[in-house]
Amino acid sequence: MKKQTIFWILAVVITISTVIYQRKTGPTYPINRTVEIAGADIEVSFPRSHGGSTDREIKIPVTGDDIEGLIIYKRFKTADPHDTVRMVIQGQDLIGYLPLQPPAGKLEYTIVLMKNNRSYIVNEVPVVIRFKGSVPAFVLIPHILFIFTAQLLSLVAGLFAVYRLHRYKLYGILTIIFLFVGGFVLGPVIQKYAFGAYWTGFPFGQDMTDNKVLVAVLFWILAVVMNIRKERPAYAWIAALVFFLVNMIPHSMFGSELDYETGVVNTGMIMLF
Repeated sequence: MKKQTIFWILAVVITISTVIYQRKTGPTYPINRTVEIAGADIEVSFPRSHGGSTDREIKIPVTGDDIEGLIIYKRFKTADPHDTVRMVIQGQDLIGYLPLQPPAGKLEYTIVLMKNNRSYIVNEVPVVIRFKGSVPAFVLIPHILFIFTAQLLSLVAGLFAVYRLHRYKLYGILTIIFLFVGGFVLGPVIQKYAFGAYWTGFPFGQDMTDNKVLVAVLFWILAVVMNIRKERPAYAWIAALVFFLVNMIPHSMFGSELDYETGVVNTGMIMLF
């Protein structure tokens, strides 16, 4: 089997692994918990992100109609008193709703289940959910395809560069094109739909996702420029390594967050202080 074929297969495997990693990490994907009630295991999924203009449904499959549920919540990082939503049985599910928040608004919430006058706290530590505007599929799907294609091409270019296979230059240029369209054209459109701003990375903010794209494209531009007159493959494999490493940062880390007191949407490390 030719080296080129092996490198393409390896790049596809790494890219798919990255997709799975991004799917399972970060602050926006659901947390699952299991609680045992009267000898039965109840699976509870805690959503941590919600897009659209509706309240967020919380659904818990239960056995029997003698289990009750409460959702105890408050606005994140506020001194608000806690509110309580009583869940209701609908078929085989307990259903309750967290109230809609403005884009980038967050709630922290805890679920308590009850049976035979005994309470079971499902999550001792409150789960935080962030709300956002609805992002249409005709923007979101191409964005995802362009970003992951850029990752694939970057890996191929880096592997080709290590072994000085000539086409690493072409794949480097294609990486920039796909990354630019996915990250600097479609990415800001998604950000506008979700949180009301086109760009919240440097120099306007510290949004980690925007800055990841910025760092990756700058390294690849440098790599392509440095290989115009002379072959310098080290720049290409370094750019590929940097792109891979920034993708190991969980998606949406240090993203947009509404300050309920000021009404300002903050991004980045500033939210830690």
